[in-house]
Amino acid sequence: MREIGHILLAMDFSEAADQLAEYARLFAEKFQARITVLYVAPTMNRYGKLYVPPNSIDQLAGQILDGAKRAMGEFMEKHFSGIKADGMVEYGYAPEKILEVAEELEAGLIIMGTHGRVGVDRILFGSVAEKVVKMARIPVVTVRPV
Repeated sequence: MREIGHILLAMDFSEAADQLAEYARLFAEKFQARITVLYVAPTMNRYGKLYVPPNSIDQLAGQILDGAKRAMGEFMEKHFSGIKADGMVEYGYAPEKILEVAEELEAGLIIMGTHGRVGVDRILFGSVAEKVVKMARIPVVTVRPV
């Protein structure tokens, strides 16, 4: 069993973020582990084929990144002051980026939420959590918001 010295909390600033933070803090205290909170911003590549001026796409991407970094700072201060934790904002395809960062950090555990979509919603929107669980080489704790 891999030692849990580093926990990756993958989140999307949804209404479940506070609940996820509670779980991450509980696990970190139990295992005396460091927490890295990760938010993955979607890339704007898919809009490149539409008639949108490239500078508009770049400007929007920059605003999203700035807003996410500001939100991350507030989230970290609210939930993780006093423990070993840091936040990061990355661009990319969420499942791949979560697994990539977990590998880079040598995390022993991933904690993430699930939106609990079923049926057509799940088919249309996919499930980041499901993809991460299927592909991860380390344990993944999923939390469905209540």
